[in-house]
Amino acid sequence: MPRVTMDVSLDDLKTMVLQLSPPDLLTLADTVETRAETINMMQLAETGFQEWNDPEEDIYHAET
Repeated sequence: MPRVTMDVSLDDLKTMVLQLSPPDLLTLADTVETRAETINMMQLAETGFQEWNDPEEDIYHAET
């Protein structure tokens, strides 16, 4: 499926979102919250694995 992109300012997006029906607004809010939580957890996980990022132990990129 082709991707469609739009050049929309944040203010324009806010205006469009506020025109949604209450059920659609709640669905959107839930979707955005889930996405934000996922991003936060991924960023937190990245910091936890930095201690394992040791170039001397990089066995997966070792030349044979």
